[in-house]
Amino acid sequence: MTIKMIAVDMDGTFLNSEKKYNVARFNTLFSRLKDKDIKFVVASGNQYFQLRSFFPDTYQDITFVAENGANIVMGDTPFYNAELDDDTIQQTLTIVEELEPTNLIVCGKNSAYISEQISDKAYKNAKFYYHRLKKVSNLHDITKENDAIFKFALSYTMDNAAEKLASLQRSLGNILVPVSSGHEDIDLIIPGVHKYNGLVLLGEKWGIKDDEIATFGDSGNDLEMLQHTTHSYAMQNAQENVKNAANTIIGSNDSEAVLDTIESFILD
Repeated sequence: MTIKMIAVDMDGTFLNSEKKYNVARFNTLFSRLKDKDIKFVVASGNQYFQLRSFFPDTYQDITFVAENGANIVMGDTPFYNAELDDDTIQQTLTIVEELEPTNLIVCGKNSAYISEQISDKAYKNAKFYYHRLKKVSNLHDITKENDAIFKFALSYTMDNAAEKLASLQRSLGNILVPVSSGHEDIDLIIPGVHKYNGLVLLGEKWGIKDDEIATFGDSGNDLEMLQHTTHSYAMQNAQENVKNAANTIIGSNDSEAVLDTIESFILD
């Protein structure tokens, strides 16, 4: 088979349970990918600035499909970003606040935004995923004039996340699409703006077709890219609907299964 692009989710896929990966092994493989002109893409629901921090020595040669495809950056060069209008921002905030998330983050191109009333513990947890995070007195004060806003990130508890996901799907209608981003976390994304859409845009730029892309994921926000690419891989620890969407199930994120599979591409 011919692979010209590799797209990996991060949490639960490329990263192990300690939020780490085998850097030395990856850097060796990455050098060989570059020699073969195989594009390496990080496709994640997380913020670009957080994702880039995992690759301090190689990020300039990596493309980041961040925020579930709403913000695409090649190295440190912006390529594409989606944007919500002010009415949608306000309407979504009103609906979400009624469903009482344990944490609510408004995600923008330049920064993410969180209520200044949040607990220190919740802020610290959010800061891990959003390296640029500003506290604001009122989230409703955020407008297009402040930043390009393209996503909302919510947290619930393990025992009510599924119920809240269903409630959001009913309440939001066609405004935004709620997707599970792993366990108790839910992202609200713009319809049609998901990881696979980002890969399509990159494929058009690079002349790469769906059957030349290998995708790796474990959560609901990976479904589209796994469903629409020929060489799709779900982790052993993936959600069941994600396993059903992929063509192949590989080992867990704690077994370096992604790196094993990438190495097999190079050897082919």
